[in-house]
Amino acid sequence: MSSFENVSVVKKANVYFDGKCVSHTVKFPDGSRKSVGVIFPSVLTFNTGEPEVMEITGGKCRVKLKGATEWKIYSAGQSFSVPANSAFEIEALEPLDYVCHFG
Repeated sequence: MSSFENVSVVKKANVYFDGKCVSHTVKFPDGSRKSVGVIFPSVLTFNTGEPEVMEITGGKCRVKLKGATEWKIYSAGQSFSVPANSAFEIEALEPLDYVCHFG
């Protein structure tokens, strides 16, 4: 899916890590939400409150889930899942476009 239909977008950006990650929240009619954003080249650690699926829509990254010992590489068209109340490290090897699916 290259676009979302019949949604509302929160105008205020979510800016994390001094601007290294910028996203916007997208709200769906059924009450679900996603965020659509960009991570600029950097290594960041994110904590999760609820389960997340990170869909990579452009660029390339390395990811290490909490408790893992090895990094895995992901690129456009791939995704990875992160459990609730967990964390992951992500290294954007180039500007990384993503959609974060919550829940």
